[in-house]
Amino acid sequence: MTARGISVHGPRGPVFENVDVNVPAGGLLVVHGPAGSGRTSALLALSGRMRLHTGTVRVGRHRASGAAAGRVRQLVAVARADGAVAAEGRLRVRELIAERCWLEPGVTRRAVVEAARPLGLHLRAATLIEDLPPLDALLLDLALALAAGPPVLAVDAVDRDFTGHDRDQAWQALAAVTATGRTVLSTAAQPPVPLPEGAVLLALPHRSTGLPVGRAAHATPAREVTA
Repeated sequence: MTARGISVHGPRGPVFENVDVNVPAGGLLVVHGPAGSGRTSALLALSGRMRLHTGTVRVGRHRASGAAAGRVRQLVAVARADGAVAAEGRLRVRELIAERCWLEPGVTRRAVVEAARPLGLHLRAATLIEDLPPLDALLLDLALALAAGPPVLAVDAVDRDFTGHDRDQAWQALAAVTATGRTVLSTAAQPPVPLPEGAVLLALPHRSTGLPVGRAAHATPAREVTA
């Protein structure tokens, strides 16, 4: 997937501006920066779910605007995004799975269980979503999104509320997803250490600094490109 010169503006002005991204098939994009830097907005824009002020986003040959926008949204599954996509905490695991199977044709309980297995998640059907440990909640979000078989997966706040060990496990789960050939778009307060080989980084500074927003193209594990 590629983005060229994309910007998103809100009621208070620019959220981010002039961002270029190139993520190969099976690659990992990590959008990182402090709270308030626009990480979630960038993720939603790249997944075709936020209106662009300038620029273009493409997934394969499909452009995330105009007649092809719906196709891009089909290709990019959003596992979670703050304020936009979140599991209902009062549901039990089995109820959440049943809801997803009802809402998305082709998703089955078996598909969710099979998606959970390589992530290291063992589902307990009676557990309330709000009682899941943060890592299990993230892995369940991933499994539910993967069950539909999307080529691109978007997931927000990968490192939120995690200890060092759980943070490592979360990034290992995303590495397992990219190992299947899927492209992963993610956000985090900090990029993973060590950085997965070939990962693409996009750094967003806090908007209150008045600094230009990071422009990141294809990056190597040892180098990050910003404006």
